[in-house]
Amino acid sequence: MNTAKEIADKLVATHTLCDGEVFIDLGDYKISVRSNSEALLHKLGIYFAHTLGQGDADINMIAIDGDEVDLGIEYTDWAREPGKTGRKDACFDLKDARLVHKVRTGMTFLQSQDHIIVSGPSLENDNQIINFINAQYMSYLQQNDALICHASGLVYNDKCLAMAGFSGGGKSTLMLHMLDEEGVTYLTNDRLFLQQDGTHIKSVGIPKLPRINPGTILNNPTLRPLLSDQRCDELRALPLAELWDLEEKYDVFVEDVYGEGKITAHANLDAFLILNWQRDATTDCEIKKVDLVSRTDLLDAVMKSPGPFYQYSDGSFFKGNTKLEKAPYLEHLKDVTLFEVTGKVDFDYAARFCLDHLKG
Repeated sequence: MNTAKEIADKLVATHTLCDGEVFIDLGDYKISVRSNSEALLHKLGIYFAHTLGQGDADINMIAIDGDEVDLGIEYTDWAREPGKTGRKDACFDLKDARLVHKVRTGMTFLQSQDHIIVSGPSLENDNQIINFINAQYMSYLQQNDALICHASGLVYNDKCLAMAGFSGGGKSTLMLHMLDEEGVTYLTNDRLFLQQDGTHIKSVGIPKLPRINPGTILNNPTLRPLLSDQRCDELRALPLAELWDLEEKYDVFVEDVYGEGKITAHANLDAFLILNWQRDATTDCEIKKVDLVSRTDLLDAVMKSPGPFYQYSDGSFFKGNTKLEKAPYLEHLKDVTLFEVTGKVDFDYAARFCLDHLKG
């Protein structure tokens, strides 16, 4: 049976690492990334610009850009969450590590306590490198009693409004509707973590920029420069349902678009908004305060699997068939105001409600 060290040697093989690194400083957790590709390091440096620092790293990652690596291993497909289709991740567990193979791109990831390595066409799939970097921080947060949520977050005066929604609910679109507002800052787009902090629940974001579909861009004047005029015309010609479901991702560099100081790392959780509206609804959009204890069904929009990269403090890994429990979410959110959004989709109305609440 291969060990993590043997696999690490195969993944790095004859590649020569560049002299430089990307050093990501997340306050109490620091990540160093080295690579054989200066172009990849340059792209990562631009992406993580608001977190760059220097010093001693808590973990050291290697990202190799090259051909797909064949380790001669028979992987097992990682079960996808309800509503998701197609093969995406496949895994193989060693005694002291986990290998994750990305079926669509051919990328191979080695996750262990001593070796954090990715190899394959990394420059072409730099978003997967970004996700792997963030996976390390997410593991750190969860190992320190943070609870993972499938939610976005905005902050005003150190108060966080978290937003979750059922599949395709539009939480990113709603969030970006409000970022133009003075004093409102971006916390996170898709992964929000809750930590008990004295008498408060602290919400923590990860350094992952909003990654959005063109429908969100087309209906937001601030974001429209991300698309060419020709692409805008093509998208306007699509049926609304097709535009809503179109998968064509764009990164929103928040501080380039909205200005410096528009990203916040953490804030006290003030309220949670659950988007339970429907595209085909005919009733007006309505937002009401709800009691979570009697509406635990809404937690299905909030709970999130830690995923195949999550490694516990003892070195063992999260299993794909592990049942997610609602009790920790109920405990963290028991004193937090919860709103449910129903009726037809109305981003303008929901944004006004959220901003009024945030500003008191």
